[in-house]
Amino acid sequence: MTLQLLTPVRLGALALKNRVVMAPLTRCRCDNAGYVPSEMMRRYYAQRAGAGLIVSEGTIVSPQARGYPFTPGIWSDEQVAGWRRVTDAVHEKGGLIVCQLWHCGRLSLPEFHGGKPPVAPSAINPNWKMFSPSGQPETVTPHALTRDEIAGVVADFRRAAANALAAGFDGAEIHSSNGYLFHQFFSRDANTRDDEYGGSHENRARFFCQVLEAVGQVMPFDRLGCRLNPMMNRFHGVNVDADTVPMWEHVVARANAYGLAYLHLSEAFMPRQLDDTPHALSDVGAHFRPLAKMPLIANGGFDRDTGEARLHAGLCDAVAYGRAWIANPDLVERFARGAPLNPPDLATFYSGGEKGYLDYATLSA
Repeated sequence: MTLQLLTPVRLGALALKNRVVMAPLTRCRCDNAGYVPSEMMRRYYAQRAGAGLIVSEGTIVSPQARGYPFTPGIWSDEQVAGWRRVTDAVHEKGGLIVCQLWHCGRLSLPEFHGGKPPVAPSAINPNWKMFSPSGQPETVTPHALTRDEIAGVVADFRRAAANALAAGFDGAEIHSSNGYLFHQFFSRDANTRDDEYGGSHENRARFFCQVLEAVGQVMPFDRLGCRLNPMMNRFHGVNVDADTVPMWEHVVARANAYGLAYLHLSEAFMPRQLDDTPHALSDVGAHFRPLAKMPLIANGGFDRDTGEARLHAGLCDAVAYGRAWIANPDLVERFARGAPLNPPDLATFYSGGEKGYLDYATLSA
């Protein structure tokens, strides 16, 4: 019997050859001067072109958006050219790839911004330790964005989406989860504004909708997805409370209106962090599936069998895998043959260099 994971599916305008999606994975292998995708990155993504869809690592939309070292951008001509080499390599092997557009907001450090604080909806320190060439510095109190500055960030996403198409990407994904800038607008832990961007669900979703509308001016909505992680708790300075589920329900309802290619929905980022949390959802996909009017990609530490079970239960249209793709460039073939998976080498996730990046064995090697 053919695995449903191995069958084709359409997500908006994206025709996937299988339902095994490569999740966005920050790997810190980029040039740290111009944030230009490297030759290593071209080879890495090409190795994984067997995925039904590759979602690129988080790609920063402007210098202001940066939160980590060695992460790629998509605002300069050099970056566009670097990404074009990556997308060409993926397409030559029959793959599809979309660009995940990223703004870290307050999850950043002054050292990345000429000594100035990062930006956020409100001047609230997430009190988090960040990864940096200087070690693990603590975050600082961010600068609260003005209305004009918010409009500037919206324009940055519009430009990034246009550049993604110029770089040969098949579409884009808005990184609106994991405690980064969009999540900061959604969360009452990060957003205490008293203007049209704070307070009500509609107001806290306003920036998200403005970005969708701006991106839609340069990219068809059926090539655009968004990623949400409603149950991230005690991580990156945001928490699950009584308002969390209603807020994310509102976000999904608003996203429904745009005819997006997909919703990339994460299960609990760290389930143990939901212990003793009365407002937590035990199954994010089961809750939001009836509410989402667009195809759904499930993400949540699934293996082959649990991912297949999600599909058979009708809880998603495709399944995203992260660590499994890091260690298994031929993941789809391994699923098809029921072959064991290589274990990932955690020590090399962000270490730079080819070790733990390009050297995992394949079944045909």
